Amino acid sequence: MPVDHYENFPVASILMPRRLAPAVEAIYAFARSADDIADEGDALPAERLAALAAYDAALDRIEAGEAPPEPMFRRLAEKMARHALPLQPLRDLLSAFRQDVVTTRYPDYPALIDYCRRSANPVGRLMLGLYGETDARSLDESDAICSALQLINFWQDVGIDIEKGRVYLPQDDLARFQVTEEDIVAARTGPAWRALMRFEVERARALMLDGAPLATRLPGRIGWELRLVVQGGLRILDAIERADYDVFRRRPRLKRADWAVLLWRALRM
Repeated sequence: MPVDHYENFPVASILMPRRLAPAVEAIYAFARSADDIADEGDALPAERLAALAAYDAALDRIEAGEAPPEPMFRRLAEKMARHALPLQPLRDLLSAFRQDVVTTRYPDYPALIDYCRRSANPVGRLMLGLYGETDARSLDESDAICSALQLINFWQDVGIDIEKGRVYLPQDDLARFQVTEEDIVAARTGPAWRALMRFEVERARALMLDGAPLATRLPGRIGWELRLVVQGGLRILDAIERADYDVFRRRPRLKRADWAVLLWRALRM
């Protein structure tokens, strides 16, 4: 299962118990294919929205107890029922994917976090459900981790996103730090850009640290998985800082040498 293809799917690795793999694969297939409808290819916006509406209709059939004709949805229905998982996180994902079709700018941080609430947090909530961890504190901390991962992905991909006509940096932050979209297109990394990115990196780091206690509280494999997820996200933020916030010419990413650092930091959490 090529989980690295979907950046909002943070929990799926060799640490995952084999008994949960079929459910994770079914959820992943739903999320990946729906995300591709929103982002890939050259379909018109109306066509993308219509295709996503068909996913919503499939969830309606599952909720009504009907067997969807499509194999992917049948597998999803079976696994969701077997593990007593709610359908609302999947509906939230579809809401975010529809937003991807029509929204390319975010006025402020609350608007961006609302997008993260629907594009990233549902995955963490479903993973916690598979492990039977559904208390309010765990869900809140999972939301913080997943939203932080989404923000980190945005910050490392600013240059890639602008080529797609998207800017995830909040518009009011751009104005506050006097950075224009023309600066982003031109990959200007002067003092104003560095100040803006320093602010966004620290905000994402604080959010990740807010959720980090979940990784040390959960037992067994899921706890160790989350430790690595948390440390991986923090390591990317470190890389952005080491690059002096130039994410255009040196896209920050984890390298093989980073894994020893991640393991050491995970052990020390």
